[in-house]
Amino acid sequence: MHTRRVNLARSSVAAAVLPVFMAVTAAISCSGGPAHGDSRPAGSTTPPAHTTVGFARLAGTATNWPVYHANAARSGYVPGLPSAGRLTLDWSRRLDGAVYGQPIVVGGTVIAATENDTVYGLNRLTGRIRWRTHLGTPLPLSAQPCGNIDPLGITSTPAYDPATRLVYVLAQVGTTGHILVGLGLASGAVRYRRSVPSPDGRPAYDQQRGALAVGNGRIYVTFGGHSGDCGPYVGSVVGMPASGHPGIITYLVPAAIHGGIWTPGGPVITRVGAVYIGVGNGTKSPPYDFSDSVTALTPLLHRTGYFAPARWLTDNRNDADLGAMAPALVGRWILQVGKNSNGYLLRAGRLGGIGGQVALLPVCAAFGGAAVVGDTVYVPCASGGPAAVRVPPGRFHVLWRGPAAADGSPVAGGGAIWVPSTSAGILYQLDPRTGQVRHKIRLGGALPHFASPSLSGRLVLIGTMNGVVAVAGA
Repeated sequence: MHTRRVNLARSSVAAAVLPVFMAVTAAISCSGGPAHGDSRPAGSTTPPAHTTVGFARLAGTATNWPVYHANAARSGYVPGLPSAGRLTLDWSRRLDGAVYGQPIVVGGTVIAATENDTVYGLNRLTGRIRWRTHLGTPLPLSAQPCGNIDPLGITSTPAYDPATRLVYVLAQVGTTGHILVGLGLASGAVRYRRSVPSPDGRPAYDQQRGALAVGNGRIYVTFGGHSGDCGPYVGSVVGMPASGHPGIITYLVPAAIHGGIWTPGGPVITRVGAVYIGVGNGTKSPPYDFSDSVTALTPLLHRTGYFAPARWLTDNRNDADLGAMAPALVGRWILQVGKNSNGYLLRAGRLGGIGGQVALLPVCAAFGGAAVVGDTVYVPCASGGPAAVRVPPGRFHVLWRGPAAADGSPVAGGGAIWVPSTSAGILYQLDPRTGQVRHKIRLGGALPHFASPSLSGRLVLIGTMNGVVAVAGA
């Protein structure tokens, strides 16, 4: 589980040109990235809802960012954006709580969810509140078994499903309530509301931090524990039916305790619907229990493969597992980097079991999501700055390390890498070839754990401890 100090983002950005949503059609402008092998632009565009000339020149035409890191593969990359340039603060909107998840963008609306269990629809160009929907009472820290978020409301990144045209969020309501809610994009009206079961039967110890994932007609929800790893929780994935689809499906890590699935990147979904998850530390004695792993699941959440380091027992005993980062898809490969500072190159179709990596190389201790532009992965390092890792077939090497203060989750677009410093509240624009700082801007305060920007047109959007800030990046 994540035992980190407050206000440190630990995340990487996967910018592989991989699938967005299999059900996306040209008639629904909501794709955030291309399908695997598709050469079309990733971000379909729609005219802004308000066309005030001054704002339009700054913000550009809206580019959709409908889920965490833009698409189902969590690539964190949108091609076709305007070239990055000097940075200015475009707008800032104070909301009723901290925004831990990424803001998402569909058309002219920015969706932000707060730890006060409130979801907001904001005008993309001005930050004006179009609608707000309060979903319940969040859980104060005093009522949590352990943790570091106060209060605990909506922590994960929402997801927009083009098939149902609903925005889904997962709210903590009271001590044991985990409620999946689907909202209408135009008004924020509640169209779907269902309780999400805890497969381990211990909802009071389960925390939902991983970004929601849309695919296979379902909304995938992951559970880990609270910061501090207290209590007898066990990690799990729940597939909740989207509107019109039957049945709830689950995967419970076959561990006696822990094995949390908590990384902010959440599940990664491929073009054919396979689901990959990073699993945290579990048992501290043999036999192996499928914790500290990359695990492959079918759309119905049956396990088909896994990878664990040969040092899994040492990892588990020292909270040094792989579960801090979502798997980074690079074509037919996966790059996984976790808390033990090693990078593992895996075959996506055959993960290899214990010690079955194709290549191993020290990279950094990584936390968050992962990004791939072509064959380069931008890894979020807890210290020493983000790492650019090139992944030619069957091997990999580190190209550069970025500024040491940049500890958040990088994303890519406009010919630049964007990464925040969460403790200093700074947004960096980096040269993707060298990692050198082109521009940087102060955002007005520290950022939440694992903060990561979203990109739309010329805007860079990021959640803060009290709302959302939009930076004009070109």
